[in-house]
Amino acid sequence: MDQTHASSPLAGAVHDLATEVVLALRSGDHLATVCGAAGIDEENRTGIAAARVIGADLLLPSVLYGRHPHPGDVAVLDRAVREFPPKPDAPAATAWSHWHMISTLQRFAPPPPGATGTTGPGTAAGTGTGTSGTYAEPDAAWLENAPWQSFTHQLSVLAPLAVPAAPSAVQRAAADRAVDLARGFVRAVRRRDWLQAAGAGRWLAAIGGEPATLGLDRGLDFVELMGGHDPRVTLHVRAARLMAEARAR
Repeated sequence: MDQTHASSPLAGAVHDLATEVVLALRSGDHLATVCGAAGIDEENRTGIAAARVIGADLLLPSVLYGRHPHPGDVAVLDRAVREFPPKPDAPAATAWSHWHMISTLQRFAPPPPGATGTTGPGTAAGTGTGTSGTYAEPDAAWLENAPWQSFTHQLSVLAPLAVPAAPSAVQRAAADRAVDLARGFVRAVRRRDWLQAAGAGRWLAAIGGEPATLGLDRGLDFVELMGGHDPRVTLHVRAARLMAEARAR
């Protein structure tokens, strides 16, 4: 584990996982295991907690390259879903992250026919249907009237939802407020909040519609240059570039 940026075992595990995702995004190697390369398996509780922080981006290389993920990575993400369900009073962003993790797992391993159970915030691991049932899409009405600063912050937290072919109320809200996201991107850059800027830039690359004057490509280059010591920043920037390239083809 790289201890340079690790203030705790969890922070170190998050750093390592994000680094391995970035390496997989750069190489396009769908056979490599992100978790295995980071020394994490489904019995490693710190690693499982780190997977919960990374969320569905654990399988991002497979999502963007259209390839099957490594079974070990699927097992770790599935364990994270089961071990860390959102509590009933969890923030909306936490519920959305959990929903997207389940949706991503089901994207690669659809529930069996006849699975109609529902898991929701607060369902304890092992007491619901896990990832084999359905998990209702959380409410997103709170995004509609959020000030653009708060909107950008919340969307950057939910940047893992900014992927192709994954419609959601959050994605629709982002598309409806692309100009607000662009304003938030500029604000985050000026405030040197590189992680928020990278998340906002990823959304803009996913949905399009940003003002031509924004200069998103150059802006993302600058964000990576200044904030690339954090692999989570690089992860979002790399995802943004891959999606922009796919849209341009």
